[in-house]
Amino acid sequence: MPRRISLPSLSLPAAIALSLALHGGLLLPDALRRLPARTPPTALQATLRLPLKPAPEPEPLLKNTLDSTDAPKVVTPPSVPPAPQKPAARPRPGIKHEVQAAQRKLSAYVFYPEAARVRGIEGTVRLLLILAGDGTIEDVQVIASSGHPVLDNAAAKGGWAIQKLPGSTVRELPLDYTFRLLP
Repeated sequence: MPRRISLPSLSLPAAIALSLALHGGLLLPDALRRLPARTPPTALQATLRLPLKPAPEPEPLLKNTLDSTDAPKVVTPPSVPPAPQKPAARPRPGIKHEVQAAQRKLSAYVFYPEAARVRGIEGTVRLLLILAGDGTIEDVQVIASSGHPVLDNAAAKGGWAIQKLPGSTVRELPLDYTFRLLP
């Protein structure tokens, strides 16, 4: 049986600490040489920008066409032939004030379509409003087209939006509505 050699009593934690110190002293310098060199942080760069220019004032989309005396400018696209212009029927002299009142009311409901405004489309639409006995709108017909369906539809929608013309003495009321862009 072999004999045991007894060393001074070292406790287990002291032995582990001594082992770590010896191994660390031998391996740590080599590991530190392999680490990449630290680069200094790059400086931040900032660029100042001028504030954006404010948007120009938008042009009004609607213009009072009831008091206008000059003829409307009709812009037609080159690929679409212009619609034949029908002679405008004059309203009877007795209903002139009713036509003017209806045109004022129509101008409150008709708005320039965005698609027509962007493309620069202008024109005049002639509507025929069919009225009931109490002045309610029974039917709206486009009797003279502007040559552009987008303008015709906008005018017809405005005619339906009127809903009622109280005090009207006629059953049919012809109305012209001119879409014109302001210069």
